[in-house]
Amino acid sequence: MSPPDPARDAGPSTSTHLHYLRQAVSLARLSPPKPTNFRVGCVIVSFPTTDSSGAHTGTGNEDAPPTGEVLSTGYTLELEGNTHAEQNALTKLARGSENSEQTQERGQGQGKEQEQNAGLGALLTPRRNVHLYTTLEPCGLRLSGATPCVQRIIATRHGNPEGGIRKVIFGAREPGTFVQDSQALRNLDDAGVPWEHVGGLEADILAVAKEGHHNASASERAGAGGGGSRGTTAAANTIAPASTPAPQTRIDDISPEERKRQEQQPRNPKKRMMEVDLSR
Repeated sequence: MSPPDPARDAGPSTSTHLHYLRQAVSLARLSPPKPTNFRVGCVIVSFPTTDSSGAHTGTGNEDAPPTGEVLSTGYTLELEGNTHAEQNALTKLARGSENSEQTQERGQGQGKEQEQNAGLGALLTPRRNVHLYTTLEPCGLRLSGATPCVQRIIATRHGNPEGGIRKVIFGAREPGTFVQDSQALRNLDDAGVPWEHVGGLEADILAVAKEGHHNASASERAGAGGGGSRGTTAAANTIAPASTPAPQTRIDDISPEERKRQEQQPRNPKKRMMEVDLSR
């Protein structure tokens, strides 16, 4: 976890964090299982403050019910394209904001997504004290070349360092399936965005995230065993024995007696008319 800020040490309780992380897990289950993605859920929550400095005024009581206001949600592949949960939650929030039209106009050129998320800074003010909950830590690198989610989060604070996403809470570290040694948390630290890893749900989060990977392995095993498109069956590998040719009678096999008998048989007169004397 990034170093705590004493001025903001009193924040949502651990039970509140777990409440919204469980909601994020439920969203992750809506994502279609695929071998090329982690199924991730994201919830963006506002914990309004009354302090002009932006300090959270919550009591930190573990037994208190969650007091946050859900601003947006998202899950992997919810929107068109190879989209991530945090990306979708931020995109939906921008589209639903009062400034979405202006934000989209600014973002028509290069860096459209960064501009769109930066425009959220006007919406996500310090008083709104917005936290982003995600089942897995935000990605720090996209193999597809798309903008990583950690950069989208940081972009919400451009021009408004006390606003935007004030804190990132996640329930499990990103497995090294696609990207080794993720630098996402270091990027958040460098940008001054606090983060916290809340334990207790790792097993459930990772089981949901990797479901498509297990299904793909089972499918491949089924195919290799004869049930899949790459499988082969015993019948397909069986070579049919060569057929035995029917016995044929050769002219040399006829006995002299049989040949003499055939020569004495009356001949067909029509066939005789078709004979041609080749000696002429």
